[in-house]
Amino acid sequence: MSNIHFVSADEAVSHIPSHCHVHLSSVASVPHCLIQALCRRADAGDVTDLHFHHFHTEGPAPYSEPRYEGIFFEQGFFVGPNVRANVNAGYADYLPVHLGESQKLYREGFIKLGAALVNVSLPDAQGRVSLGTSVDCSVAAVESADLVIGVVNPNVPYAHGDLLSLDQFDYLVQDDTPLVTAAFAEPTPTEVEIGRNCAALVEDGDCIQMGIGALPNALAAQLGGHKNLGLHTEMFADGLLRLIKAGVINGACKKIDTGKVVASFLLGSQEVYSFINDNPDVLMKDIKYTNDPWVIARNPHMKAINSATEVDLTGQISADSIGMRIFSGTGGQLEFVKGATMSQGGKSITAFASRTNKGKNKIVSAINPGGGIVTPRADAHWIVTEYGAVDLYGKSLQERAKLLISIAHPDDREMLDREAFDRFGPHWHNFSI
Repeated sequence: MSNIHFVSADEAVSHIPSHCHVHLSSVASVPHCLIQALCRRADAGDVTDLHFHHFHTEGPAPYSEPRYEGIFFEQGFFVGPNVRANVNAGYADYLPVHLGESQKLYREGFIKLGAALVNVSLPDAQGRVSLGTSVDCSVAAVESADLVIGVVNPNVPYAHGDLLSLDQFDYLVQDDTPLVTAAFAEPTPTEVEIGRNCAALVEDGDCIQMGIGALPNALAAQLGGHKNLGLHTEMFADGLLRLIKAGVINGACKKIDTGKVVASFLLGSQEVYSFINDNPDVLMKDIKYTNDPWVIARNPHMKAINSATEVDLTGQISADSIGMRIFSGTGGQLEFVKGATMSQGGKSITAFASRTNKGKNKIVSAINPGGGIVTPRADAHWIVTEYGAVDLYGKSLQERAKLLISIAHPDDREMLDREAFDRFGPHWHNFSI
C-alpha cells in the first residue's frame, strides 16, 4: 500500500459539507473512526444538519443522540438496539424501505447523497477492494455520492462478489479497528421446538434464507441431517456457517450461483469473517441482487424463513414494530416472501414463539394500534410456533383464524376463540376446517 495516499480521518471528513445526506457502511463494518471525527467537527461547531442513512449499525451511534440534535439526524433503513430508544423518543428517525430497494433511493436520486463513508478491505493486485461484511447498499452509495471516503482496514475481509476500485474514492483513511462481532446465540427449549417444526418444512436440495439469532440457530441445528441445501440470503452467521462447514449447505442444487453461498451483509463471530476472506465459494453481493424477488425465485424450492412481532387472526404479519414503537425495520422480509412463493416448490415460513418473554401472546385478534404490517395477509403462507405449523395460503379468514388458534399458546386459545366469535359472529363455532 506504499503508493496509496492516505489522509487522517479529520482531514477526510473536513470535506463533508453541512446540510447533506451521509451514507454509512453498516452492521459489523461501521467506519467508527470517521464518525468520531465528525463528532469532533460537531463539537467544534464546524458542521450542522447532517442526515445519516444505513442499515442497522453495531457499536456506538452518537449521530442519534440528543446532544447532537440539530447537527446530526439519524434516518436509518433499519433500527438496531443502539438507536432504538432515540428513534422512539424522536431524537432520531426510521426511514421505511424494503432493503432491496434501499439502493434505489440512492441510484435514482430519492436521497441525494453528499457523502458515502465505508470500510473496505486491503486492495488486491488490480487495485480493487471489497466491502467485506457489509456490501448492502454501499455499492450504490459509492456510485451515487458526491464525496466518497474509504477506510482501508485490514480487519475487513476481502470477500468475492461485488468489488470497488480505489479510483472510486476521493479520500482514503487507514484504520485497524476490529469489526464488531456477535456471539453465537444459544436457543431456548421453546426455540428448539420451533426449529424442529420449521425443519420439517425443509427438504433435501432446498435453497434457504434466514437471519441470525437464537431462533435461526435452533433451526440450523435441526438441519444437520439434511443434504445439498443451498443458501441465498440477506445475511448469515455462525449457525449457518456450521452447516456450510459440515457440507450440508453446498449449493449443489441451486440453478443460479450453483455451489455458491450468496449474501449481502454479515454479523457473527470472527470465524465467520475469516471464512469469507478470499473464499470464492462465498459471494457478497449488492442488496439489489440478493433481495430481488425475481432473482430469489430463480432457485427452485426456495424456503424463506422470517419472524414476526405479532400475527393477527387473518394472517397479517407485523415485524418492524410493537404497536407504535419501532423495533427494527421492514428489512427484506416481503422480498423473500414474494421470491419464495414465486419459486417452483418454494415456501414462505414465518416462525416465532407463541408468547413474548413477558408472557404476552403474539398471535392476536388484531395487531396493536400503530403496528406496521410488513407482510400482508394475502402473502402469508406457513406460520410456525412451538405448537405446530399451519399453512394459511388458499384459506379464508375464518379458516385462518381456526388454524392460527391451533398453534397459539394453549392458555391463550380460549381468549382468542372468544375474540374470533366477536369478530366473525354466531356462525363461528359451527365452522370447521
